[in-house]
Amino acid sequence: MVASCNAVKRVPDGNHLLTKNTIVTDSSVVKDERVYSILKQQPNPKVLGIPFGIFIYNLGKPNPDSSFTKWLYKKPKREERLIKLLSKKQLYKVKNSYINFNEWLKKAGAEPVVINKNKVNKSLEKLKEYYFSFGWFNREASYSIDTTKNKRASITYRVKLGKPYFIGTVKDSISSPVVDSLYQLTKHLSFIEEGKQYATNDFVNERERLTLQFRNSGLYHFSQEYITIEGDTVNTNHKVNTTLIIPDRSYRVNDSTYTEPFKIHKVSEVRIITDFNYENRSKTLSDSASYQGYKLYGYNKIKFKPKAITDAVAIIPNTIYKDIDRTFTYNQLRNLQIFKYPNISYTEDARDTTGTSLIATILLTPKKRLGFNFNADAYTSTIQQLGVGFGSTFLIRNVFRRAENLELSVRGSLGSSKDVAERDNRFFNISDVGGDLKLRFPRILFPLNTDKIIPKYMSPETHLSFGFNAQNNIGLDRQNTNAGFSYSWKSSQALSHKIELLNLQYVRNLNPSNYFNVYRNSFSRLNQIAVESGYTFNNQNENPTLEIPNEAEAFIQEVKDGNPNGLVLTNNNIEDVLSIAERKDRLTENNLISATNYTWTRDTRENVSDNSFSRLRWKVEIAGNLLSGIASIAGLETNENGNYKVFGVVFSQYVKFETEYIKHWELGNSNNILALRTFGGIALPYGNSNSIPFTRSYFAGGSNDNRGWRAYDLGPGSSGGIQDFNEANFKLAFNAEYRFSLFGSVKGALFTDIGNIWNVNDNVTDPDFTFKEISDLKELAVASGFGLRYDFGVVVFRFDIGFKTYNPSKIEGLRWFREYNFSKAVYNLGINYPF
Repeated sequence: MVASCNAVKRVPDGNHLLTKNTIVTDSSVVKDERVYSILKQQPNPKVLGIPFGIFIYNLGKPNPDSSFTKWLYKKPKREERLIKLLSKKQLYKVKNSYINFNEWLKKAGAEPVVINKNKVNKSLEKLKEYYFSFGWFNREASYSIDTTKNKRASITYRVKLGKPYFIGTVKDSISSPVVDSLYQLTKHLSFIEEGKQYATNDFVNERERLTLQFRNSGLYHFSQEYITIEGDTVNTNHKVNTTLIIPDRSYRVNDSTYTEPFKIHKVSEVRIITDFNYENRSKTLSDSASYQGYKLYGYNKIKFKPKAITDAVAIIPNTIYKDIDRTFTYNQLRNLQIFKYPNISYTEDARDTTGTSLIATILLTPKKRLGFNFNADAYTSTIQQLGVGFGSTFLIRNVFRRAENLELSVRGSLGSSKDVAERDNRFFNISDVGGDLKLRFPRILFPLNTDKIIPKYMSPETHLSFGFNAQNNIGLDRQNTNAGFSYSWKSSQALSHKIELLNLQYVRNLNPSNYFNVYRNSFSRLNQIAVESGYTFNNQNENPTLEIPNEAEAFIQEVKDGNPNGLVLTNNNIEDVLSIAERKDRLTENNLISATNYTWTRDTRENVSDNSFSRLRWKVEIAGNLLSGIASIAGLETNENGNYKVFGVVFSQYVKFETEYIKHWELGNSNNILALRTFGGIALPYGNSNSIPFTRSYFAGGSNDNRGWRAYDLGPGSSGGIQDFNEANFKLAFNAEYRFSLFGSVKGALFTDIGNIWNVNDNVTDPDFTFKEISDLKELAVASGFGLRYDFGVVVFRFDIGFKTYNPSKIEGLRWFREYNFSKAVYNLGINYPF
């Protein structure tokens, strides 16, 4: 282990470990990581100056096979003794395990980067190419290697740039009149501008821009190869005079090549085969249908209503050919989730003597109509000594022949818990079962036509859902019934919208008498007040305890009734008891929530490998307004506080605002990423409510939030997390994380988390809990720490250690770094990145 910490242990004599690259242009040191990334050799990554990857690599034997053999025969009778002890077969397995472990160490670690002059020269050429691409045509480059006595060396690349070239005159030579007309329409959008410093990317972008424009303007036969941009630098005084050249279309007939001007093509016919597969390719089509100019065919009876398919097809008969329509059609058909990847092709229509008509053929292969899956697992936890779970989903595609998908799912778990054994001695004494029904329509279900507002290329969808869940556990034995009706669509690749017209939730607590068995902090405080007040307990012993639930309820009621028995209670004691009673009533009451919300999301991430992107989301939700209007008109019953009830339950009324911004920067290479997140949310009760339901409130702490505190342990405000499950209706969170590679699939991270929750304009008045003014921002808690992540490819396993850096629950002057140690740290396990 000690020997492996010598970074140059595996560096051969006469060679050098690369420790640093430096690029100097003229007299300035380059700081841009993008320039360094083009070099062929990079120093081994370091954390706090330590190359951990090399150390792991050095732990592995260079030749484990021969090393094991050498060890085995080092003593004459070692092999014989091991065969007697293990068997020859087992000894062979031990050898393989030894070899595999050493190979894994070398794979998981990082081989020392030894300076290779061939690669250094290639890096030099890459640098010259890079600066040439930005107009420094006369650049010169060299390098020097600075060595030390301990097999280490650094490389300095020096580039003398000279005077850059700029764009001079911009001319064009376009043979086809149609192409020239299209070019003149968008010439002002050209990337190549007179007076601008030369950049190769501008020429690449201009060719792509024109190809995209022409192929989406009817030029079916056009391709990027037709575009040439010539540059002249002879005697131009560091100017690049450019000429855009686009010749006529060329095509071959037999062995002869012909040219003709480009023509605008239109789509004369769209043919859709609804049940194509390889086996059917030689069969005769037996069914057909027509709808709005589309022609649908089937080898068997067509199982779809024509409109269900044509709504997803962006290629429209008798319109100008656009290449983008093919892409839209691919995406929209894929979003239906009932076909495999479609095949779309164009052929020239032989019936058109002008040669400008196209026939589009779309081959669709349906997925299996029915789908089924089942999963089961077993687990253990501090609450459940043994638990088993199951889940099953049944999917019906094209359920109403208009590409609708119906999904039925059930899930459940059974567990054995000693915490429940006192009241239920069955082995499986806790359970959690539920089911969901989800129906998806690939269109907007609305009485009026919405195609002009939300056209079909936006992939509009309507979702209808129903769900039920029942818990019988150590908690309040909650039943949860929900229903939803929502619309979603994407107005662009990055911008998506979702409107939930109805988000209905009914929460029923079947065992509210178990409250103080669950919320032990509240009960401990209540019992302490009872002891200090001189309350007469049913159990008269040295450590009297209120009986749950009756005696605890009786003590609360006595305080509420004005203390008729003359208990010794301070004003603070009375306030605490009333607060405990109010929180108990709030968390045990049944909830009815009828909400409507809108979510707007802009996500610039192009794919899973895109490490530089941003995501902005905001959401507004309004609950209870419709029920409030109905209640006031219908004169529904009210409770003792004047709150309306629907079916015997007081419904919630509030307005909620949320916004979240996430930004990722790739620093140099894909292994180094800086990630930031900002979140703000507030839910304000009004009308029929003076507080927010527990299921719609905010909490702080946990592996995806402020990692210096456990979930629900932080806040509200400076209260110190004295409740069992601390929640409130206002939240701010700010997170920053620097992610980097350690070795192999092992990644590291340094993070800072800032945030807290508060009560605002609800029934909580304690100043430690509430946010009243800007100065309350001093109650933002700060956590910092580090983490390790192992990337399995599909999923990332995460282990983070968070330290309380600034704890607002402490008195001022003792908030910074007082708990910055491993004994007070929070150890977080998570799956995938927190943001």
